[in-house]
Amino acid sequence: MAKNTYRIVTRGSDGSLRIRDFDSEEPLLRMHVKIGVDDCSTDLTLRGKPVFRGLIGPIPDGKGIARYESPEVFEMLTKEWSRAQSKRRRRRTAAQIAADAAAAELSLQSQ
Repeated sequence: MAKNTYRIVTRGSDGSLRIRDFDSEEPLLRMHVKIGVDDCSTDLTLRGKPVFRGLIGPIPDGKGIARYESPEVFEMLTKEWSRAQSKRRRRRTAAQIAADAAAAELSLQSQ
């Protein structure tokens, strides 16, 4: 049986991220109010995990880890994620492929 870890991510008083891991949901039930269970996640490992008032989640965060974030952290990380530019990949044209093949053939002939 896979080990379940519950990760809570909040913001510290100095603005840094505070990450706490729990091996069971018992300490979470003492700190937060359970308002239901996740029954519609596309990640099947999250189905049946608790949903807590005031936290966003569960969110998959690696194998066997259910992540919960405070609304402030969720908003901050979502904005950072949306601003991140993905590296654009360019496809080579047929002329570039032919030129590379010709250059490779010439280098083989010269050896």
